[in-house]
Amino acid sequence: MDSISDIKAQSTEINPNIRRSPLKLAWKIFREWPVLPGIVMGALVITAIFAPFFAPAEFRTQSLADKNHPPVWFSDAEATERDIVKGRDPAGLYRLGADAFGRDILTRVIFGARVSLQMVLIALTSGVIIGTGLGLAAGYWGGWVDELISRIVDFWLALPFIMVAMVVAIVWGQSFTIILILLALLAWSPFVRNVRAEVMTLKQRDYVSMARVYGASDWRILMRHLLPGVTNTVVVLATLRVGSLILAEASLSFLGIGIPPPTPAWGLMVADGRQWLSTAWWISFFPGLAIFLVVMSLNFFGDWLRDKLDPRLRQIE
Repeated sequence: MDSISDIKAQSTEINPNIRRSPLKLAWKIFREWPVLPGIVMGALVITAIFAPFFAPAEFRTQSLADKNHPPVWFSDAEATERDIVKGRDPAGLYRLGADAFGRDILTRVIFGARVSLQMVLIALTSGVIIGTGLGLAAGYWGGWVDELISRIVDFWLALPFIMVAMVVAIVWGQSFTIILILLALLAWSPFVRNVRAEVMTLKQRDYVSMARVYGASDWRILMRHLLPGVTNTVVVLATLRVGSLILAEASLSFLGIGIPPPTPAWGLMVADGRQWLSTAWWISFFPGLAIFLVVMSLNFFGDWLRDKLDPRLRQIE
């Protein structure tokens, strides 16, 4: 007869959740589900939608007397005394500090989330539609259609995007529409190559051949039989491209060819604080931290989604 310890060991092997400590259970949840990335992305979406409710001030409000005001936990005696003399509560003012124009950093970071999310969603939607459509056409018809689309993609990828963006900004100026067009042009090319490769494999399947035999049109085969087969790939690519687009928009704003001031953009805020890094590091640090957290969270979520949607990549414990 087995001892009690042997029975417990066998039961634990059969059901690993038995006698699992809270720390191990929490670690298992964090490994299997993107908890932290979900929290960061949820905070991004909520603050972007309800920015006026969360922001403690208006993002255009300036106060040169509060130039480079430090964060509340880092305020010096002079700044605190100045707030008290003006009849303001030092603990409720400039929680993340102020910039060189006396504008609240927390307010501008919150409204910057709205700007980044709005631009990325519009640009990504355009890129997904254009890239997926071209990838379906190139993979399905092949021949000169595939050759033409592939050469267009190669030509576009050979162009330095930053140089193109600088030329466009010089010729047409800075505007919200120009940045949207540039980001949409940056977003479409990865979808073409990946969708094309998937379609070239799927169109050889038996169910596609049967659809041709039954007289289905090319449009019906593309929409009903091939597009559903590449949906998982498109979703994963879109998730991974969101972080890249946010980083690209921040880079353009940092170089002065992105969102025109005074609209709050994270990259523009980082650029505004370059000359104050030694005395007012918070001007660049907090928008830079927001960019880092959002991009990293989106990359982690994209990897998790890829593992879940592709059976070949699922981790086996």
